[in-house]
Amino acid sequence: MKHWRRYFHIFYLLSLYSMATAVQSRIGLALFTIGKIIRFLMFFFFIFFLVAHTNTIKGYTSFQAIIFFMTFNIVDSIAQTFFREVYRFRQLVVSGELNTILVKPYPVLLRVLTGGLDPMDLIVSIGYIVLTVYLIRMTPHQGAFSVISYWVLVINALVIATAFHVAVLGFGIITTNVDHGIMIYRDVTSAGRFPLEIYREPFRSMLTFVIPVGVMMSFPSQALFGTLGLTAGVVGVLIALGSLWLAFIFWNSSLRRYQSWGG
Repeated sequence: MKHWRRYFHIFYLLSLYSMATAVQSRIGLALFTIGKIIRFLMFFFFIFFLVAHTNTIKGYTSFQAIIFFMTFNIVDSIAQTFFREVYRFRQLVVSGELNTILVKPYPVLLRVLTGGLDPMDLIVSIGYIVLTVYLIRMTPHQGAFSVISYWVLVINALVIATAFHVAVLGFGIITTNVDHGIMIYRDVTSAGRFPLEIYREPFRSMLTFVIPVGVMMSFPSQALFGTLGLTAGVVGVLIALGSLWLAFIFWNSSLRRYQSWGG
């Protein structure tokens, strides 16, 4: 327990440093936030008008389809809030600066995976969560248990997102290339903006069990609307825990191969 408190304190200090760095450029902070909002509104209205003109999309109403979209945004933005440091990892490897992190008296993964909260994405994430809570109250669902299941599976989705980012860091050590890996992750997960029912087999099963985008983005909303069975939910949790376990194994294996690429 003492170690965990120390790790949380380190994370807190890294977050303070990240926020202090971000607010130094207030214009950049404002432009970034506005850009995020504009991008969100464009997709939001695209999905709304798409469903409005077809009445339903694979049996889901317009509000239900929007909640699928909001779930994607919550998972995506929270992952960016916590794991923004992954985008800077390549420079640490190629410059050799990772050497200095390896000798620090705290877990390497804590520094290279999180590096503190990203304040810009944190603001956007809070907005997404507030809007989703409002939409859930406005949309018919299966009761309190379904709402709890929804948020539990959102957390489960973040566990899978963590596994993806840890795996990308492992590949970054082996190949010194992070950008391609993280962009592939973002492109694949973007398929979760819509209910998985719109995809045909075997692509749908592939997005559920091979690349667990469906578990991340669709399972929470399906649980909310009562279209997800208990067995599927349990399988989703097992997939998340298994993914994280494999990602940690791969990261430790990659770290043992690190040869200090920097001069």
